[in-house]
Amino acid sequence: MGAEPTVNPVEVSHSRVIRLALPMTLAHLSTPLLGVADAAIIGRLGEAHLLGAIAAAAVIFDFIFWSFGFLRMGTAGLTAQALGAGDRAEQRATFLRALIIGFCIGIGLICLQAAIAGAAFAALDASPEVTHAARLYFDVRIWSAPFVLVNYAVLGAITGRGRTDVALALQVGINLVNIAFNLAFVYGLGLGVQGSAAGTLLAEALGALAGFLVVRRIYGDLFPIDRGLIFEHEKLARMFAVNGDIMIRTMALLFAFAFFTAQGAKGGDATLAANAILLNLFLVAAYFLDGFATAAEQMCGQSFGARDGAGFAKAVRLTAFWCLAFSAAVSLAALAGGGAFIDFLTTSPEVRALAREYLLFAALTPLAGALAFEFDGVFIGATWTRDMRNMMLVSLALYIGGFFLLRPFGNAGLWSALLIFLLARGLTQAWRYRMLSAAAFPLAQSPAPEPIASTSRG
Repeated sequence: MGAEPTVNPVEVSHSRVIRLALPMTLAHLSTPLLGVADAAIIGRLGEAHLLGAIAAAAVIFDFIFWSFGFLRMGTAGLTAQALGAGDRAEQRATFLRALIIGFCIGIGLICLQAAIAGAAFAALDASPEVTHAARLYFDVRIWSAPFVLVNYAVLGAITGRGRTDVALALQVGINLVNIAFNLAFVYGLGLGVQGSAAGTLLAEALGALAGFLVVRRIYGDLFPIDRGLIFEHEKLARMFAVNGDIMIRTMALLFAFAFFTAQGAKGGDATLAANAILLNLFLVAAYFLDGFATAAEQMCGQSFGARDGAGFAKAVRLTAFWCLAFSAAVSLAALAGGGAFIDFLTTSPEVRALAREYLLFAALTPLAGALAFEFDGVFIGATWTRDMRNMMLVSLALYIGGFFLLRPFGNAGLWSALLIFLLARGLTQAWRYRMLSAAAFPLAQSPAPEPIASTSRG
């Protein structure tokens, strides 16, 4: 009962979920639009191998940088908890720790660029012309690694404070500056793919500087701060543990979708193309669901730090409602308009026919994955990352096992295995959530005078 006075109720409402989710959704949507703009700028040079080089390099950098996405998610969860606890010094220290870690990883990537490029281009196995042009792009763009990872720390610090509107402004600003630099360097200076890479490098560097200044304005003066607090062993160990868990989870997720693509390719070019088109339906939904996951990160993290069990439970309910409601709407829209979407993306009669055959599976993916997105946000906010990692690995095992059991059904079996994977992620985390929340907020879970008897009745 001594802990009661430290509880600080946190605002949790439908309107706050939307205020947090909508800006992050728009920020996520701006990223693929940037890729389209970059491809259009290079594509207008009229040389196919240069466009292929941009596409190949984009795959490499997406994989590299997404692997370190834990810097944003982990920083957001820890910042939200410190905000809920009213600990301003720990909020600043969390950001500075993430800043140092991100910058050091970025420098490490630059030092390892030769090995990374060798492995990446060998795996892509593109034509000599594409490989040469992509390597020119890579050798410039890799120097942006510290700035990209610093931006992840910045986004985590900002979204952890609930300022997703500021995060949106920063992302859109970086993307617009990137397009302007690309136009100037590619057309104005005639630098080709190297100009495109240089434009992106400068945009990300300016974005990192702007982000640092924004965080300083939101947090107040970051310095002076006790360096002992920044490098406190227990806090650093916790940050590394959280980030390590999220990294393993992310790598498992990347493997799951790479496995899906690889198995689809074994069915032939038409099946591979049909699956790629249909998977875009899920990816579009994912941008919106990521926004609700960010809302869950912030509200659950803040409630957790404030020891507000009622607010935490309400945040879980509201974000789950919005994830499920939105995903159900997307699934219905995919069933209704999926045929037109398929026809827009391909003119091949064979691919169109195959895509329609498996449209129902693709339409169910947003609904199947809704709780997975939502509980990822909940678990990151509460820093239950070890359990999130473990549930991901269990779900991955069920996915692989389900695929081999269903392999006689061909591509339908592959899609069924993917649905099993998405459902398993959400359901296993929901199962762990009940136990973890009961342990974290025993008074909120058992308000009755006789909590032991109540618990024994289940």
